[in-house]
Amino acid sequence: MLSALLPPPGPPRTLTIATLVNTLGIGLWMALNVIYATTVIGLSPGELGIGLGVASGLRLVLSTPMGHLADRLGPRAVQVWSFGLLVPLTLLLLVVHGFVQYVVVVSLHAVAWGTNRAAQGAMIAGVIPADDRVRVRAYLRAATNVSISVGAAIAGTLLAIGTVEAYRWGVVANVLTYAVAGVITARLPKVAPQPARRGPRLVALRDKPFLAFVVLDGLLSMHYLLLDVVLPLWIVQHTQAPRWMVAALLLANTVSVVLLQVRATKGTEDLRGAANAARWGGVFVAVACVVFSVTGEVSAIAASVLLVLGALAHVLGEVRQAAGSWGIAFGLAPDHAQGQYQGAYSMGIDLGRMLAPLVLTWLALQYGAVGWFVMAAAFGAVGLAMPAVVAWAGDRRPEVAPAVP
Repeated sequence: MLSALLPPPGPPRTLTIATLVNTLGIGLWMALNVIYATTVIGLSPGELGIGLGVASGLRLVLSTPMGHLADRLGPRAVQVWSFGLLVPLTLLLLVVHGFVQYVVVVSLHAVAWGTNRAAQGAMIAGVIPADDRVRVRAYLRAATNVSISVGAAIAGTLLAIGTVEAYRWGVVANVLTYAVAGVITARLPKVAPQPARRGPRLVALRDKPFLAFVVLDGLLSMHYLLLDVVLPLWIVQHTQAPRWMVAALLLANTVSVVLLQVRATKGTEDLRGAANAARWGGVFVAVACVVFSVTGEVSAIAASVLLVLGALAHVLGEVRQAAGSWGIAFGLAPDHAQGQYQGAYSMGIDLGRMLAPLVLTWLALQYGAVGWFVMAAAFGAVGLAMPAVVAWAGDRRPEVAPAVP
């Protein structure tokens, strides 16, 4: 398990350790966020939803400009400063009162976090050779799965205590993870800032073939919410499988991603191989949806077996699609604009995660097996379209504008 988490010593290992620390706090806060906002701050569910929606929208809109900032100032500096901003912004949650203050704080927090994410992508491109970038991203994702689970377990202990003081200590723990991750990130090699160039600044948003990939990848990335949101509701409401299967499938998925993600990067070093990986990712997810569609009409034992088989197909699709999309995003981005291209790439994922709970839950719970077949057709079609779109984007990469004297 340890070998699946830590790459060889050097910048890849430093990046991975920083990610382990950072996502430990994220896992903790993901489990505490809703309870803290409604119990300690006193928000209604509607106010919480509006606040989180505004924050997510701002992060989505500003991710590309913040990535451009990382290119211009240097990704290490921007990432360290974003960690530095996340510390006081998180601490402010201890003194926030009311809806307006909450929206302001979580919106600024979301922008800082989006900036951090785009800068990390540029950092990987700056300190890791091109052939190893996808593999390093795989180590980061494996580490993320483990540390988020550990953070959620710690949050479970705080929730079991159930006091306001315990929840506040959760906020403080999250602050500490940001601070430590920032210190570790500062130890990475410096990446030289990119000079200003003639022409438009946000070239990623003018690169139509790349944006077509971003849209397809965002649609395909909706599958990440299948096991987290859709399948638990499906199992409880539409199958005879025991409810504990929800936790068992989530645990199996986490372990499988840790063990398989690095191996799944094989062959994704070039655009053609990465596009093929994304294609097969979509096909495997489509197969999983077909398997899930029949679990509502069989016995408890048969449903449990089919759920396991479907989850296996899903995780194979998940790790291949993730590896392929990283390879495409790095491969299509010009070296001087990795930050803004990684920021634009994350827009698709954010949009997919915003749409997935509503759309996929509606399809499965409202239409049953038919809804699952619609999902299968959509994921399969997007996956099959990926190589053609990536080939088009590769042929139409924009020319690099000269630097401003």
